[in-house]
Amino acid sequence: MSASWKQLLFQILLLLVSCRRINTKTPGPTPPPLVPITSLPTDERSASLEGESHTEKVELLNPVNLSLACTWTGNQNKLPNITGFWRKDGDEVENSQVTVQLEGDQYKLKRVFSIVSEESLGSYSCVFGSEEAKIEFVLAAPQIGEVRDKPIVSYVGDSGVIACKMEETKPKPITWNWYKANGTDKIFAVAELLRYEIKNEERKTKLVVHNLTEADGGLYYCGAVYAISTTMSHVELKVISFQEPLKPFIAIVIEVSVLVAAILLYERCQSKKNYTAGNGTIDQTNTMTQGENNEPEESSSVRQRKI
Repeated sequence: MSASWKQLLFQILLLLVSCRRINTKTPGPTPPPLVPITSLPTDERSASLEGESHTEKVELLNPVNLSLACTWTGNQNKLPNITGFWRKDGDEVENSQVTVQLEGDQYKLKRVFSIVSEESLGSYSCVFGSEEAKIEFVLAAPQIGEVRDKPIVSYVGDSGVIACKMEETKPKPITWNWYKANGTDKIFAVAELLRYEIKNEERKTKLVVHNLTEADGGLYYCGAVYAISTTMSHVELKVISFQEPLKPFIAIVIEVSVLVAAILLYERCQSKKNYTAGNGTIDQTNTMTQGENNEPEESSSVRQRKI
C-alpha cells in the first residue's frame, strides 16, 4: 500500500473517532447539587414551628453550603418518633427521609444543601410526619423592592431615561445589566452602543435610550447582578409623538365649536320665528284700523240720503 493510501486511511479513522465523540443531543440544565461541596463556605439558618406551617425568607449573595435546621414542638400526641423528610420546590429530595426522635418535647430535622447557582435557589421545606407540619425556607438573591407601576412617557426623537434602584438596606450588586423584552425572550439592551447608554451608581442604575422611535417602546428589565444570581425588575417605556398630547385638546375644541354652532343656529331660528310672528300682528292691526276708518264715512253717507 502506497504512502498516500495509508495517509488517507489514517485520516478516515481520525474522522470516525471524532464523530463518535460528538454529542448531538442538546444538554439540559445541570441539576443543582444537593450534597455539600467542601470548597464552599458554610452558613446556617434555623426556624422553629409551633403550628402547622411557617415560611422563612433567606437572602443569599454567594454560593454556600447552607445548613437548614428545623424545630417542631409537635402536636398533642407527642409520638416517640415520626418520619421527617425534605422537599425542593415541591419535590421530595431523594434519600432525605429519616426517623426523627422526640427530644425534650421537640422534633428536630437538619440537612446541609449546596447552593451553587441560580438553579439551586428556590423553596426548601422540612416536613414532619405525613405532611402534618412543615417549615419552608425561600432562598433568593436580594430583591429589588422599588417597582414602578406607571410607564415612563417620552417623545419620538427625544431621549428616554429608565431607572432602577436597590434599597439602601440591601447589599450592593456587583454590577447592573439591562434587557429589552422581545416577545417572550429578553435581549441585551446595549447591543446598539450608539443609542443605549448605561449609568451605574452602586445601588442605582439608569438606561438612556437616544433618538427614540415608536419601536423603542415596551418593557425593559434591569438586572442587579450578584454572585449567586441576578435579580430582575421591569419598567415600561411608552414612546409617543408630539401630536399625541394635543388630541384631547383638539377633541375638546371640536366639541365646544359644535356646541357653540348649535346654540347660534338655535338662536337664529328663534329670532326668525319671533320676526314672523311680529309681522303677523302688525298686519292684523293695520286691517282693523282701516276697517274702523271706513265705518264713519259709510254712516254719514247714509244719513245724507235720509235727509
